Amino acid sequence: MFDQCKEWFHNRHDYAREWKARGRGKVLGYFCSYAPEEIIYAAGALPVRILGAHETEDVTERHIVGMYCPFCRDVLAQGLLGRYGYLDGITLSQSCLHLRQSFFSWKLHVPVEFAHNILMPHGTQTPQAVPYLRDELQEFIKALENWTGRRIGDSDLEEGAALINRNRQLMQQIYEWRKGSQPKLTGLEAMYMVLSSQVTDKREHNQELERILAELPNRRIDRPTGIRLIMVGSENDDVAFVEMVETNGSTVVIDEHCTGSRYFWNLVDGDRGRDILTRIAERYVKRPACPSKDWPKRNRFPHIKQLAREYGAEAALLIQQKFCDPHELEIPALRAELEAEGIKTYMFEFDTTVPVGQFKIRFEAFMEVLKSEELPF
Repeated sequence: MFDQCKEWFHNRHDYAREWKARGRGKVLGYFCSYAPEEIIYAAGALPVRILGAHETEDVTERHIVGMYCPFCRDVLAQGLLGRYGYLDGITLSQSCLHLRQSFFSWKLHVPVEFAHNILMPHGTQTPQAVPYLRDELQEFIKALENWTGRRIGDSDLEEGAALINRNRQLMQQIYEWRKGSQPKLTGLEAMYMVLSSQVTDKREHNQELERILAELPNRRIDRPTGIRLIMVGSENDDVAFVEMVETNGSTVVIDEHCTGSRYFWNLVDGDRGRDILTRIAERYVKRPACPSKDWPKRNRFPHIKQLAREYGAEAALLIQQKFCDPHELEIPALRAELEAEGIKTYMFEFDTTVPVGQFKIRFEAFMEVLKSEELPF
């Protein structure tokens, strides 16, 4: 049922090249899920999230600190190796220091027509965050207009917001089918769905989601659900890891990371009586936050616990890209809160270039502990 999403994800470079070859517009790569896709669509461009390849590389050592996360180094390597040669431009909506370094190294060493850094505020809990981001988005619009030669009006922004909102709504509706005692989709299928949304034209993706949604009520997965897991953490597009997890007596019934539910969980306010750029800014300021922006109050924790309750999670996998300081700093407190809710936890430190085998041994041990109803520590 999710074969098209899987094909789009694994062949994302071919998809973007073909989209561009049809003369449909420019292709703009983005480094972080805080990138305002509504505005990119309003400019007539295709937003494509830049992802790694999970391969060992040796081309980034001269460009980026070795103690930066493997994901940001993998991402930069893809640019240096020419894998994203079809991109006309790149943008970063400021998230973490590591990805920022990848963006600026790419800008310096990989030929692109356009590069723009959106100064997304880290202090999203302050009253100034929305007006500040609105001004930054206005600057982004001006830069896009100069680049594309196309004026971006309010009607274009409304159309872009409506398109992306529809995509978010469809994915939210499909996620609802993960709640029952017999989920209608696996965690791997959900991952393919969300990842493919980040690398395809939302118009095509929406059509595919509507088809899936129409067929889901009558679907039956011929596999035991096993232990119900919530997966929480930093960027995770490691489909091999999720596949391994779900072939060892469990199902990922919900997730909270930027390549999962955090990407689409809230919408742009549809009240057309209000300024559209303010509404777009509000959406990104108020969305489930990355830990780098979740301060001084940790608003993520109640949200994560609510997801765990709604989807019936029995245990949590906490995923941290190696050297990802924002996630590493929050994990001890998050573990304590989840275990106080009766949800047993296990942490995996990811390196995107490390094969899944070592994780398999550790996960199987965690499963044995869960089945014996003992805590691992």
